[in-house]
Amino acid sequence: MVLVGLTGGIATGKSTISRLFVECGAHLIDADVLAREVVTPRQPALRKIAETFGREMLRPDGTLDRDRLGKVVFGDPKLLEKLNAIVHPYVAVVQEQRSREIAEKDPHAVIVYDAALLIEAGAHTRMDTIIVVTADEQTQLARLKARDHLSTAEATRRIAAQMPLAEKVKAADYVIDGTLPMEQLRKEVLRIYKDLTRLA
Repeated sequence: MVLVGLTGGIATGKSTISRLFVECGAHLIDADVLAREVVTPRQPALRKIAETFGREMLRPDGTLDRDRLGKVVFGDPKLLEKLNAIVHPYVAVVQEQRSREIAEKDPHAVIVYDAALLIEAGAHTRMDTIIVVTADEQTQLARLKARDHLSTAEATRRIAAQMPLAEKVKAADYVIDGTLPMEQLRKEVLRIYKDLTRLA
């Protein structure tokens, strides 16, 4: 098997690229899905979030109030770091477990791990290959405002809270421009996928 870390900035088109890899035959593990799983009620990560940020981060039914927590952490890099330090280790455990399960069923699997904070979390060191999806900041802003119904100021703050794309590109084995037309993206993903199947 080959484990591929897929990352990029917020709203660069990572989800589209990961979907295209799945169309080619890759297995997908989505860090966002894992991050939601590890903060469900009765999970240790949720308990630590409540202890660190206060019980008001929980809804009356005991689930995480993601909007409230987001408003607190996205304006403060130190608090965001604190939150990531709680969540990332639990996500890493689940990711490794899922990768093992896939590899047992399909020893030649191409496993794409889609994670916005792959490099920030240090997870890139566990990958065989790194793909970074890029987009210009204007495109990121427009997509983010439309997708998450954010103001320009909020969207700008979320982009600024991430590691600059130029830094991420330094760690990349492959770079994909997420603003290309769909047909070009499809060809590019297929080309890379063929490379990866040779590694697997």
